[in-house]
Amino acid sequence: MSPPPHLSLSRRDVLKLGAGSATSMVLPAVVAEAQGNPAGARAPVTAEVAFEVNGKARTLQLDTRVTLLDALREHLQLTGTKKGCDHGQCGACTVLVDGRRINACLTLAVMHPGAKITTIEGLGTPDRLHPMQAAFVKHDGYQCGYCTPGQICSAVAVLQEVRDDIPSHVTGDLEQRAALSVEEIRERMSGNLCRCGAYSNIVEAIEDVGGKRA
Repeated sequence: MSPPPHLSLSRRDVLKLGAGSATSMVLPAVVAEAQGNPAGARAPVTAEVAFEVNGKARTLQLDTRVTLLDALREHLQLTGTKKGCDHGQCGACTVLVDGRRINACLTLAVMHPGAKITTIEGLGTPDRLHPMQAAFVKHDGYQCGYCTPGQICSAVAVLQEVRDDIPSHVTGDLEQRAALSVEEIRERMSGNLCRCGAYSNIVEAIEDVGGKRA
């Protein structure tokens, strides 16, 4: 039994109809996205976040997805904190939050209301360097300088960890006071990578500030 004439379609006709149907559904979405209005997109959720940055009270209205790193760099123009891998692997974005070092690329700004945040700009100034900054200069603890802000912030935190007797993975005796040994420094600084390879100079700078070197 043959189909009615008005239902008689060739394979070519079916392919044409399928292509036309797909185009009619996809094209409006593509046009909308090109015009800056993605189909079905929702307006970003924003929130007010207030914290203290380098001793100054700052209040920002941010997309809740903005990282602390981007808040510092893009919204507060504190570009000393660097964006390296953006995956928490290189340590270039290290800052101090309530005295503890964190990777600013791995945390959201809205997670730190009321926090006291210190970036490399808050540690010292060109006219009045922080002791760790001065030690990095003295011992040539940098080359290209890209990782240096994160290295210095982390180094400051390392000395505080040792003073507070916080053990690391290489601490041999948990009942003894933590020692500022080369092994301890290297372990505690292992999250801060230096592609230039200035590691030995960085260790010397930290030992200097920690009282191990003249």
